[in-house]
Amino acid sequence: MIHVFSRNSHMPLAGKRILVVEDEAMVALLVEDELIDVGAQVLGPAASVPTALAILAEGLAEGGVDAAVLDLNLSGESAAPVADALDRGGVPFLVISAYAAGLGPRHPVPRLPKPFAPHELLVMLQKLMAPLPLRNA
Repeated sequence: MIHVFSRNSHMPLAGKRILVVEDEAMVALLVEDELIDVGAQVLGPAASVPTALAILAEGLAEGGVDAAVLDLNLSGESAAPVADALDRGGVPFLVISAYAAGLGPRHPVPRLPKPFAPHELLVMLQKLMAPLPLRNA
């Protein structure tokens, strides 16, 4: 089931701790505002790999990180080290990028191409964090 997100609706992302890694200030602000509007706690935004890694480590140590939104290109620097750290920490993430290339087969993650509508981001995050259905043995 897909939820419509608004200030007055049920907010499935409420209380979720979401790391935002984005170097474009306007995009970072859009993502941050949308997440705050649906009750999520934003970690960041981080505009560089070292900052993202520091915020991730702190977030994991202080209550966990439920998900992350990751730009692939941070001012010309690859965000692959952040993706690796997210994998090691068991944090699901999605990639937002204007570039067609992804992170490769090591990181088969959902991708949202820029530009995107804010509701698309929220729907993808909701799906990303949805519990997996139990399989009968």
